[in-house]
Amino acid sequence: MKLKMQKSQVLLVAITLANLSISNISSAQTFLKKHTNINPYHYEVVKEKSFDHAAVTSAHPLASMVGAAIMQDGGNAFDGAIATQFCLAVVFPGAGNIGGGGFMLARKANGELIGIDYREAAPKTASRDMYLDEKGNAIASKSRDGALASGIPGSVAGMISTHAYAKLPLAQLIEPAIEFAEFGYVITEREAKGLNAEKANFLKNSSAPSAFTQKEWKAGDTLYQPDLAATLKRIQKSGLAGFYEGPTADMIVKEMEHTSGIISKEDLKNYHPKFRKPIEFDYRGHHIISFAPPSSGGIIIAQMMKMIEPFNVEKMGVNTEASVSLMVEAQRRAYADRAEHMGDPDFWKVPTKTLISDQYAKDRMKDYQPGVAGSSKVTLAGQVHESEQTTHFSVIDKDGNMVAITTTLNDTYGNKTIVAGAGFLLNNEMDDFSVKPGVPNMYGAIGGEANSIVPGKRMLSSMTPTLVTINNKPYISIGTPGGTTIPNQVYEGLVNIIDHKMSLKAAIDNPRFHHQWIPDVIGFESDFPEETVNALKAKGYTITKRGRFGRMDGVQILQDGKRNAAGDKRGDDSVAGF
Repeated sequence: MKLKMQKSQVLLVAITLANLSISNISSAQTFLKKHTNINPYHYEVVKEKSFDHAAVTSAHPLASMVGAAIMQDGGNAFDGAIATQFCLAVVFPGAGNIGGGGFMLARKANGELIGIDYREAAPKTASRDMYLDEKGNAIASKSRDGALASGIPGSVAGMISTHAYAKLPLAQLIEPAIEFAEFGYVITEREAKGLNAEKANFLKNSSAPSAFTQKEWKAGDTLYQPDLAATLKRIQKSGLAGFYEGPTADMIVKEMEHTSGIISKEDLKNYHPKFRKPIEFDYRGHHIISFAPPSSGGIIIAQMMKMIEPFNVEKMGVNTEASVSLMVEAQRRAYADRAEHMGDPDFWKVPTKTLISDQYAKDRMKDYQPGVAGSSKVTLAGQVHESEQTTHFSVIDKDGNMVAITTTLNDTYGNKTIVAGAGFLLNNEMDDFSVKPGVPNMYGAIGGEANSIVPGKRMLSSMTPTLVTINNKPYISIGTPGGTTIPNQVYEGLVNIIDHKMSLKAAIDNPRFHHQWIPDVIGFESDFPEETVNALKAKGYTITKRGRFGRMDGVQILQDGKRNAAGDKRGDDSVAGF
């Protein structure tokens, strides 16, 4: 692997394999034969670039290039998003998936908003206390490792529902992913390390060895996934039935036997995405659109941004003691409400209207004292009276259609179970339920009755795909992975752009902080300004340093109409367009 920085400050990662070249493309590879500029054996990471017509930003350069190529072939942003999602399932197996779920948020060029919830759901035999021992204690491993941790996958159904807004045949959109799976692609150093680190877990939690466990990986190796290619071909041929019925469904149910999983053929056949009305609010002349429950993200960022709007955040300055302490206190209050009031709206009455109201935000900040550290023992959920591994990608096309999709397996590589014969990983989203009131999940999030396990229910999520308009015109598509840190990352990114007038790339790369009510700690990335960290510590805040979190990606329409795309410095995220 070779790294170099160009004058344009675009980071290029050249990945080559000496004995392979684009000339090896098989005649069976209809997509790659046509798009000779996309070489799965030699590609680059491009961190920022502006395009005249359309742009994609995702966690992997091959997926971004495919999304852009599909739009250049006549597809719109929905076509590009579907193709990108299926490609990520191949080239970014740690989080890209067909065995997980997510949220698709879109704004069509005519202003129509679309929210598709393809979050995983609890199987029909799931029960409230299924992860507790005989003494009532939570068994963390049962909700995190192996097939019992898996919710019913929603990603394939979500993309097929999204296809109603696309222009090209579904088979054409799945083809690039099939070719990458069948004929291989070169992996990066980051990907090699991830596969090697989880090899023992893959073998333990899966009923058979897989493409991921065949060797010790190194950067520049080619990963072939024939079982996954066959699964994608069944979806390409038969749509929903190619995944939720027939051989693929049989393989999923068979895999359940290895680690006591409970997903049945009936669960798979009966799974359906749901359409959700997006959360909308205004902030300093910008109209923000985000996802509704069972995502907590849209409500949380609405609450936090409304809480800080009365204050002159721009004057406080970026990453200062004043601005960070204000933003942290908004985080504390919003996350307290998350634990108490948010869940699947089909099973729990989420008081959305009240939670995102201006008056509620004002009331929540009545006890805020500038310069004084708050306490999560004192700040609890508000009184309402009313009847980490994930991936995100953003797409904006030439007509102004905007799509933001956040999709996940939950933990990195999900529950570490590869479905034998089908070649894909399953999620461990059942851990996102409150397995017991007051017991934190893997991200430290506390939950209660609102997020308890019920058959068919969808677990509360932090995923926050978000769109922004100005004067009713498309402006930004943005989002990020990162478990419970996701809403805070989007919140901080938008504040960086709107209040601190940063470019999209600078806002995405800016060092981050995170507070989620419980534990009562501010987590700072290691490169956060020490002066601010020390000042907050002196005020009485509990501080911890942590590694980088999240991988925010976004596309922004500039004043000249160009689509400026930016990928996070924290990963292999890459942009493409035309």
